[in-house]
Amino acid sequence: MSIKQFNPRVGVLLLFILAAGVLRIAFAKAGAGHLTPLSNFSPIGAMGLFGGAYFAQKWKSYLFPLLTLLLSDVLINSFFYPNYSSMITGMLYDGWYFTYLAFAGMVLMGQLIIKKVTVSNVVLAAVAAAFIHWIISDIGPWKFGTIPGTSQPYAQTFGGFIHCLVMAIPFELNLLYGNLIYGAFFFGTFELMQRRFPVLAKQSL
Repeated sequence: MSIKQFNPRVGVLLLFILAAGVLRIAFAKAGAGHLTPLSNFSPIGAMGLFGGAYFAQKWKSYLFPLLTLLLSDVLINSFFYPNYSSMITGMLYDGWYFTYLAFAGMVLMGQLIIKKVTVSNVVLAAVAAAFIHWIISDIGPWKFGTIPGTSQPYAQTFGGFIHCLVMAIPFELNLLYGNLIYGAFFFGTFELMQRRFPVLAKQSL
């Protein structure tokens, strides 16, 4: 790509995506490798919504946020949560594909709901994204994890899945708070930047 072909909007969007990934890694490091109810208070959901809303080309909406999620997962699981890494991949966790499917659903919510950036649309998308993450990503812990505080696996029944969902509520509430707070920052900041710098206005990306 030549300098003339470079679109500054793409560059700025990528900086936001990168910032979300760096923040996620920094929070994992601050947690000293321990899972806590605040572990899900992450900018990663807001990153998915942000990418879905602002990249004109849909493949970029998925590629850049998912790649950032993958790279941050590899770093986090290699350095801070090695006990949660899958014996198969060595760097990711069992059932990771459910998390990535849920994350793709969060990007989709950004595409479908935030066609126009308004407070109500961002809030609605944040809630929908948290719900999708809750239902889909928790298939992984239900299939491969254990009940918190015990070494017992979840029952592989519908009741066992509901049990897993209930246990995940504190974490998913924190994900929702992260979607709302980081989403307000990401969307608000970029909207202000577009007004200040017209070159960042939407184009064919």
